[in-house]
Amino acid sequence: MSSSDSSCYTVVFESSAEYPSASELRSSLEKGSDEVKIDTLRKIIVSTINGNPQPTLMMPIIQFVMPSRNKHLKKLLHFYWEVCPKYDENGKLKQEMILVVNAIRNDLQHPNEYIRGASLRFLQKIAKDAELLEPLIPTCRACLEHRHSYVRKNAVFALYSIYREFEHLVPDAPELIYTFLIAESDSSCKRNAFVFLSQCAMPKAVEYILSIYDTIASLDESLQMSIIEVIRLDCKNDSMHRSRYIRCILELLNAPSHAVKYEAATTLTTLTQNPTAVKAAAACFISLVIKESDNNVKLIVLDRLENLRGKHGQVLDGLIMDVLQILSSADMEVRRKAISIVLSMTSSRNVEEVVLFLKKQLLKTQEADFDKAPEYRQLLIQSIHVTAIKFSEVAASVVHALMEFLGDTNNPSALDVVAFVREVVEKFPHLRSTVCEKLILTLPEIKSGKVFRGILWILGEYVETVSDIQDTMREVRKVLGEIPILASEQRLLDEAGGDAEEEEKDKDKPKEPTSRPKVLADGTYATETAYTSAGAARLEAVKAAAKPPLRTLILGGDFFTGSVLASALAKLVLRFNDKSQDAVASNMLKAEAMLIMASIIRVGQSKFVTVPIDEDSSERIMNCIQTLSELETQPAVHEVFLDDTKKAFTKMLGAQEKRAAEKKEAESTKPVAIQVDDLLSFRQFSKKTADDAIDYDEDVGRATGAGEVQEDFMSNLSRISQLTGFSDPIYAEAYVKMHGFDILLDILLVNQTANTLQNLCLDFATLGDLKIVERPAVYTIAPHGFQSIKATIKVSSTETGVIFGSILWESPNMSEACVILNDIHIDIMDYIKPAYCNEAQFRNMWTEFEWENRVNVSSSLSDPREYLKHVMKATNMSCLTPEGATSGDCDFLSANMYARSLFGEDALANLSIERTEGGTITGHVRIRSKTQGIALSLGDKITMAQKDNKPLTV
Repeated sequence: MSSSDSSCYTVVFESSAEYPSASELRSSLEKGSDEVKIDTLRKIIVSTINGNPQPTLMMPIIQFVMPSRNKHLKKLLHFYWEVCPKYDENGKLKQEMILVVNAIRNDLQHPNEYIRGASLRFLQKIAKDAELLEPLIPTCRACLEHRHSYVRKNAVFALYSIYREFEHLVPDAPELIYTFLIAESDSSCKRNAFVFLSQCAMPKAVEYILSIYDTIASLDESLQMSIIEVIRLDCKNDSMHRSRYIRCILELLNAPSHAVKYEAATTLTTLTQNPTAVKAAAACFISLVIKESDNNVKLIVLDRLENLRGKHGQVLDGLIMDVLQILSSADMEVRRKAISIVLSMTSSRNVEEVVLFLKKQLLKTQEADFDKAPEYRQLLIQSIHVTAIKFSEVAASVVHALMEFLGDTNNPSALDVVAFVREVVEKFPHLRSTVCEKLILTLPEIKSGKVFRGILWILGEYVETVSDIQDTMREVRKVLGEIPILASEQRLLDEAGGDAEEEEKDKDKPKEPTSRPKVLADGTYATETAYTSAGAARLEAVKAAAKPPLRTLILGGDFFTGSVLASALAKLVLRFNDKSQDAVASNMLKAEAMLIMASIIRVGQSKFVTVPIDEDSSERIMNCIQTLSELETQPAVHEVFLDDTKKAFTKMLGAQEKRAAEKKEAESTKPVAIQVDDLLSFRQFSKKTADDAIDYDEDVGRATGAGEVQEDFMSNLSRISQLTGFSDPIYAEAYVKMHGFDILLDILLVNQTANTLQNLCLDFATLGDLKIVERPAVYTIAPHGFQSIKATIKVSSTETGVIFGSILWESPNMSEACVILNDIHIDIMDYIKPAYCNEAQFRNMWTEFEWENRVNVSSSLSDPREYLKHVMKATNMSCLTPEGATSGDCDFLSANMYARSLFGEDALANLSIERTEGGTITGHVRIRSKTQGIALSLGDKITMAQKDNKPLTV
């Protein structure tokens, strides 16, 4: 047996401490106790695995270790016989191995069942050495009749390993094992024997299944799994027993073992596409998800159920209520997956039942002890939103139920409700009046500024009748409190004992400190100074007093909500003026609205607010006041307030629907795998009623084109890194290829000298989250010869990595020569892919991520949109900002970008740039991520792309 055919073993770390010499090891083996021998033998095994076999120690091991009765030592001996060189330089078995074979034969006849079983397991490891195995065959066969099951089951697998490699050594093995299987009573022995038949004698395995057909449901779990595997393999060849197999698998769907259930359900869908069988398999999957405790298993089974749903369409829709029971799981990922399956199964026939169930779940989330209630509530609201928009008949029944959550303390849930209500009132005009009435009554319960803004916009756009407008104004006054705000707050301060004039005087007078000594904890004295300001204390008390919700927001500095309120009031007044003939009432309404707007501006400039009013909000409110003051003279403004904003929202919804439809069409459209003029291949002209899993061994590679990988020659050249110089004794270059989570290095070495380079070793080391998988071998390269070496490096994150190393060899005078290699820098872009998320998710991650890298932009490009595309291409990020928001001619551009790595790491970026008068672009890009490496790496990419003034080639 040549060394090139030897087995491959894991490289074990060898301590850098001084390794004992061969004579010291021999002495330890000869004179040491069992513990010393165990430690010595362990060192010898590690040394042998790492390429230093020490053949001179084989005979001392045979002399001094093999006779020992210590079980631990015997187990280590098996490891040693497995890894030690058994053949000499001519490929012939060493003479010492005769003694080893004799010792193994004695162990196979040992009265202790553990030693017999361990020896049989060892035979499986040396199954490629026919000369060693041949004398042991009779003893191994005899072990099939041993009284202990541990010996018998290992004897079966030992014979299996031998028969698979050298059939002539045990020519009657299938008949022997079949006889053994019929007579055997132990479940593990039966399972091993059946596996033997399934791999080496399939007809006998099928014969055995048919002989025990009626008792399969009561067999041991491991044997049932093996039977399912044989059924799957046998049906690949159009078995005549397919119908019996299907009945057998249907019975196994009710097996107590979850693993058997899963395999049975999966196999059933490959055997037949009958709707009843598919439905039974789906019901089994659902039952597994509900009963299984492991969340990872739940997600795997849900993936399988989703695939089944995609292939068999409406067949599974009747099980939708069973799928809804999965929502009882506490894990949010499982709930999300189940909800997505439910939404895909929802139809007009079952939508009412689904919505009723979701509403009940929504009510349960209000219970105090409900697990992860806020997240689950938000998920349910989003699901009901999607369902109600898709099926208009249920919109009326759910919209009022969801509006109960507008005052929810969990802001995201309330915002989802606002988004849903806004879409409902636009798409279903007949619901507008009742929804608006409910919203008007809900105003006092709202706590969030964002929710207030959404509701005020809806009321401003969709409250249309005169009476509803008056009701809206009345409720707005309630949530705003007494008007004018500044005057009422000042009166409260005066009543509390403060006086504005005295306050001003206090400001002009220097405050006198009052001092008194204070004893510290260590007994020393300190001087305590206090400035007293009674007016400031009373002002804080007035600010802290209970107030209506909208007033609290405005005094807290939320003037954006104040500007939205002004806009909504302007729309209501304009609509009231158009619909009402009562000039007095119209004038009173206008005056009241203008008073509220002016009051917001005045209080925003006073001391009663937390922060002063910003210029944008002030300007917006002033525009609304001006619009109402010029009510009769500027009719064009009416159209802007009453029509244009609603048209913009309608257009936005239309764009969203269009994008959703395009996405759905893209997912449903399958690429053309075969051209119309390609050769057609008929497989035995037979119709297979099985799923693609049946033929995966032969067909999946061809069907997916995996066997026809076409690589661009020029792109391969761009990935070649030169490792040494042309004048070095050895020229080296590496082709770097990314493959999933691995980096494959294909290194070419060229001996540029006239000497033979012996014991040449290529030694690599890494920086970053890179790990070298295998230790490189030692090579000999002829003069002017070539050597190709492959190395694999594992990547565990998107941290920028560096691979460096050296080439070592023995020069002609036996001294060690060395060439240092150039560094290979791993490009982060190979692991970052464009991804998408919604605005809320982006904002949450932006707040959560702690690492930020700010890159200043200075580019000669003149078009901001071109620079955005330039950055997206350089960083592999997608733009989340809608195209409509970045269109048009403008000197400013702000856009959000998002990407995700193969390791699940998120990368966010915000681009804010402007075009200067000179035609160049300035600004900055802010990058955020959970880890420092990805933020710095993306920043470096943008900086490098700016220097080149062109996108990087990735």
